[in-house]
Parts: sequence; structure tokens; C-alpha cells
Amino acid sequence: MKYMLIMRATDEGWASVADVDMDHMLEVMGRFHDELVRAGVLLAMEGLDDPADTVVVDHSSEPPVVTDGPYGETKELFGGFYLLEVASKEEAVEWAKRAPGVGAGFMTEIRRVSSIDEFPQDNEWVQKERAWREATGQL
Repeated sequence: MKYMLIMRATDEGWASVADVDMDHMLEVMGRFHDELVRAGVLLAMEGLDDPADTVVVDHSSEPPVVTDGPYGETKELFGGFYLLEVASKEEAVEWAKRAPGVGAGFMTEIRRVSSIDEFPQDNEWVQKERAWREATGQL
């Protein structure tokens, strides 16, 4: 099963790591990433840029309205993610608990990622997506 570990932080959390040495942070995170790779569970991981550069498309009106800045409360912004292939939610939780460089003001949301196999296989759009996934090596 695929699980996404969504890394979030409050303003206080970000402030607590603002002065951390980048080389040290990369070393600590690198070791964790290496563990994920060696365990064979890491599918993808990315960090996100400064939320000040965010653009939001709000679809609650026609035409949609585009605004600058993060959507919602800035006190708990999505800072990055890990996509893992693990046997259970419990295993995803155990990996999240081991994530380094986090503490007060940081949290990890864990959500299962749906599989294409869960959708009606006789639907033409599901069939097109399956063909695309197969052609791009994702199945």
C-alpha cells in the first residue's frame, strides 16, 4: 500500500530550525533517506518552496479566482512529503515517528494513496489511465 507522509510545521516550528546548520540538516536527513531507500519503501520525496511564492486558484466562483499567497491558515503549511510503499498504516506511522529534524511545532499527516485498482476497471477513463501508467512504467 502507498502512504503519503505530509510534513507540516507551525510558524514556531519553522522558527526553531531557522538557524540550524544546513550541512548538519542535510546529513541528518540524508541518513534517514538512506534508511528509506535501503528498506525499499521510498517511492518519492520532495520539499516545497517558500509559501510566500504560492498562488491559489479558488474554484468557488466562475471563472475561478487566482490570488497570491498560501491558502488557509499559514500556521500549519505543507512543507514537503514522502511517498512510501509499505505493508500497513502502522508501518507508515513507524517511519513518520523516525523522521529526523522535527519536534515541537512539526507534525506529519499520514494518508493512504488510492490505487487505480480500486476504481471500476470497465470505465474508459480508468482504462486510459491504466494504459498511460503501463506506458510510463508506473504499473
